[in-house]
Amino acid sequence: MSILFEPAEINGMKLKNRFVRSATYEAMAGIDGTVEDRLVNLMAELARGGLGLIITGHTFVTKEGQAGPRQLGIYSDAMIDGLKRLTSAVHQNGSLVAVQLAHAGQRGIGKGGDAALGPSAWVESDVQKASEMTSDDIKRTITAFGDASERAVKAGFDAVEIHSAHSYLLSQFLSPRYNKRKDSYGGSIENRARLLLEVYTEIRQRVGRLFPVMAKINSEDFVDGGMTMEEMIKIAHMLEDRGMDAIEMSGGTFESGKLVPSRTGTSKSRDREVYYRKAAGAFKKEIKMPLILVGGFLSFDIAEEVVASGLADFIALARPLIREPHLIRRWENGDRTKALCISCNKCFSTFSTKEALHCAAEKTRKMQPEL
Repeated sequence: MSILFEPAEINGMKLKNRFVRSATYEAMAGIDGTVEDRLVNLMAELARGGLGLIITGHTFVTKEGQAGPRQLGIYSDAMIDGLKRLTSAVHQNGSLVAVQLAHAGQRGIGKGGDAALGPSAWVESDVQKASEMTSDDIKRTITAFGDASERAVKAGFDAVEIHSAHSYLLSQFLSPRYNKRKDSYGGSIENRARLLLEVYTEIRQRVGRLFPVMAKINSEDFVDGGMTMEEMIKIAHMLEDRGMDAIEMSGGTFESGKLVPSRTGTSKSRDREVYYRKAAGAFKKEIKMPLILVGGFLSFDIAEEVVASGLADFIALARPLIREPHLIRRWENGDRTKALCISCNKCFSTFSTKEALHCAAEKTRKMQPEL
């Protein structure tokens, strides 16, 4: 049996295999972020597809932290019952599920027309897009992450993941490109990591030591003045020392050009399917906690080599599962041909449609007349 189908654990959470669905923005929630049937159905379908762990799309913990329309929310106790429907659907179909706790920061769509909040003010074309968070804003946000983690436990999630990647709030604080603060939350890497560490500490106090808490962080930002790989290792050490259970490694920001988190195009090069190979190797040399690696995986044999070699403990996929929600089941049943995803990113254009997230390339293919 392939190592990819061997069970593994993250702080007592027993995964039946090494495959993780990385958080993917579904745009299937209600206007206020509440769970709707189509999101429950998608999660059930992913679970039937054989995944060891499903991570929800980024789920906003405060209203001003919302990143986009119809994004899943967890900012109110009124959302717990709907979230229970989601977790039950996943469990009944054989998988585990974590909720990704997120705040968009400077990229928030705001509430009531107010500017978004971030580590520093953000002005673009003479328009203020975000205001600098005050100390009260920071305290309120830390509490919101803690409150959200308690709701996650009540709703039946198996773990939480703190979103600190891709230039959302906690990632913005980590990056000197976005964080220009002069107080204890800016400047040195220790100061820039302070909010992430305080959010983690708050969550850990709320959920206890036995509940799995993970974090998603950038390998590096791939922008001038951004967070570096060396700083990522330092942050990972800080998190490990405080008891973090696992790290999901990604990379890039919305400004990273060809090195954005979801890169376009495919290649025959083996390294092209492992975006963050170098960073994962550096991580594994120094950090003992489990590493979930995302970024470009399309081929079973490459994923297998990464885990078998010890470069990562788990393989995370996002776009391939949009086109093939049963991809892992297909591989498990012996058909190990490459995923059908062509990394075209046309799925991003589906967020604005009533259909929400789907593979536009697959839909186009099905609509073509047979010749």
